[in-house]
Amino acid sequence: MFRKAVYVARRKCLKKQIGSGLILFLGNEESAMNYPANPYPFRQDSHFLYFFGLNSPGLAALIDVDENREIVFGNDLDLDDIIWMGPQPTLAERCRPVGITETMPMEKLAEYCRTALASKRLVHFLPPYRPDRAFRLQQLLGIHHSATKEYASESLIRAVVAQRARKSAEEIEQIEAALDVTALMYQQAMAMARPGLLEMEIAGTMEGVALSRGCRLAFPAIVTVNGQTLHNHFHGNRMRAGHLLLMDCGCESPLGYAADITRTIPVSGKFSDRQRDIYEIVLRVQREAIQAIKPGVRYRDVHLLASRVMAEGLRQVNLLKGDPAEAVSQGAHALFFPHGLGHLMGLDVHDLEDVGENWVGYDGTVARSQQFGLAALRLARKLQPGFVLTVEPGIYFIPALIDQWRGQNKLKQFINYPEVEKYLDFGGIRIEDDVLVSDRGRRVLGRPIAKDVNAIEKQSRPAR
Repeated sequence: MFRKAVYVARRKCLKKQIGSGLILFLGNEESAMNYPANPYPFRQDSHFLYFFGLNSPGLAALIDVDENREIVFGNDLDLDDIIWMGPQPTLAERCRPVGITETMPMEKLAEYCRTALASKRLVHFLPPYRPDRAFRLQQLLGIHHSATKEYASESLIRAVVAQRARKSAEEIEQIEAALDVTALMYQQAMAMARPGLLEMEIAGTMEGVALSRGCRLAFPAIVTVNGQTLHNHFHGNRMRAGHLLLMDCGCESPLGYAADITRTIPVSGKFSDRQRDIYEIVLRVQREAIQAIKPGVRYRDVHLLASRVMAEGLRQVNLLKGDPAEAVSQGAHALFFPHGLGHLMGLDVHDLEDVGENWVGYDGTVARSQQFGLAALRLARKLQPGFVLTVEPGIYFIPALIDQWRGQNKLKQFINYPEVEKYLDFGGIRIEDDVLVSDRGRRVLGRPIAKDVNAIEKQSRPAR
C-alpha cells in the first residue's frame, strides 16, 4: 500500500467535496467459482482500494462527514479461520497503516445506517456493479436492489471521478511498474510466436510472466489470429504462416494499477506487402494522435483527427475514395474503425467506468454522438493534466459488417467495396500505448515495446 498520508489526504479531499452526510463504501466479497470454498482470485473494489488501501474481503467503510469519523467495519478471524489461513493481523492492526483508528464488527454497520436514516441523514453511495453489492445496499438502506443505481449519489460520483481521474506521482509509478512487467510479457511473446503454435501457448506464457513477477493480468488477455473480433478471448487457434497475431494484454501491479498494451505481429516473422501497408497506416494514425494530446483538447477531436489520418491512408491503398474529411464526417471510416480511440486507465483498466461511462468519458463540453463508430467513444471529454489514457487505433476487416454495409450500398460514394472484398480474410491490426497527459503535452508511459515494422520483424523472428 501507499504511505498513510496518501490515504488520509484522499479521504480528506473527498469529505471536503461532499460536505455533509455519510459516505458508504462496500468492499468486494469473495465469489465462488463452483462451490463456496473454491473462490475466484479476490480483487478488491477499486474505490475501496483508493480510499482505504485494504485488499481483503469482508470489509466495509463509512466516512461520517458531519462527525468527522472514518470507520472500517469487518470481523477478526476466529480459530477456524486461523487453522486454514494461519495467524492474521487484527482489523485494527491492518487499518493503522492507512490512517484509520476506528474499527467496528461488521454487524454494527447496519445499526449505524439505521440510526442515520432515522435521523434523515443522507447516505451517499456509488452505483453497484455487482449483484451482491446491490442486495447488500438493499439490506442496509432499504432500497430495492433493482433501484440502487437510481439512488446512487450524483455528488459522490462527480467527486470520486474528479479525484481519481487525475493520477498522482505515486500512481504513475505503479502504472509504469505494471508496464515494465507488460514489456517483458510482450518481449517473450514476440520471440516465441511462430507457425504451428497455439494461441494459448502465447497467452499462457504472457500470464506466466506476470505471475512470476508478483502481478496478475489486469483483464482477460486477447491473443488471437482473428483480430477482426475486437474482444476475442478464445485462444484455441493454431497459428499459420500468413496470420497476423493481435495481442491486447497488460498486467496489474500488486497495488492494483493496470497496464494496457496492444501489438500486432506477423506469425511468420515478416509482414506481407499488404499487411505492411495496413500496419503502417495504423502506426501513423497512432503517432499523430499521440502528438495531438495535451491539456484542454477534447479527446473526441483527437479521435476525429486519427480518423481523418486513417481515411487518407485507406484512400491511398484504394479502400476508400473521395474526400477523406468528408468520408469521416459521414462515418465511412467506421467500417474499418468501429470503436473509440481509447479510454482512461488507472486502478481499473477502463478507469472508473463502473460508475457509468458517461460520467467518466464525457462532460459539459461534449455529448455522445449517435453515429456508428463515433457513438462507441468511451472518452470524449477535455483532457486534463494527470489523466492516463490509452491510444489504440485499429483497422479491422469484419466480414459480417462488410456484408451488411455492402448489401445496403451504404456510403458507396466513399467505400470501394470490390477492393474491400479482397480483404475479407485479412483479420485486424491494433496498436496501443498508455499516455500521461502532462502540464504541457503528453508522455508515453513505460519502456518502449517494439512497434516499428523493422523492430517487430527483428524481434518476432526467433533464430531456428
